[in-house]
Amino acid sequence: MAEENGQEPKKKSGLLKWIILLILLLALGGGGYFAYLKFFAGTPEDKPAAEQQQEEQAEEGAQNQAAIPGSGFTVSLPTFVVNLADPLGRRYLKLGIDVEVVSEEATAELNKKQPMVKDALILLLSSKTYQDLSTMENKILLKKEIVDRLNQIMGGSKVLQVYFTDMVIQ
Repeated sequence: MAEENGQEPKKKSGLLKWIILLILLLALGGGGYFAYLKFFAGTPEDKPAAEQQQEEQAEEGAQNQAAIPGSGFTVSLPTFVVNLADPLGRRYLKLGIDVEVVSEEATAELNKKQPMVKDALILLLSSKTYQDLSTMENKILLKKEIVDRLNQIMGGSKVLQVYFTDMVIQ
């Protein structure tokens, strides 16, 4: 009939499609904003973002300054004398160690945990063979293993470096 009167029918379905599309876009935008706030923004509500960022930068700077070998506090450990894990059992290792830690608190903690430190290092050193300690690369690897063990005992990255003050392999 509309064609007979010379009028075209109104397209309500086109307008409905645009309304549904707009509602979907708003829902997706709201969901994306919520996900951003929940998972990516992550700043505490009690502090402004600028204040938190300044605190993080200050902590980072303090950690970087303390993490430089040679800038910490040193603790001398007693000399270790252990049998090496050679098949004949005739070789031994005498090792003097100084440990560099990040702070005076870490020094006190290391001194407090001396029995655990001695136990861990005796077990580590006595598991080595002469071949494990004969090259420079292996000695550097031993230093890294000692640092890892001590940091595990201390709970964090409090040990910066280990220095061998005395080493005899016989």
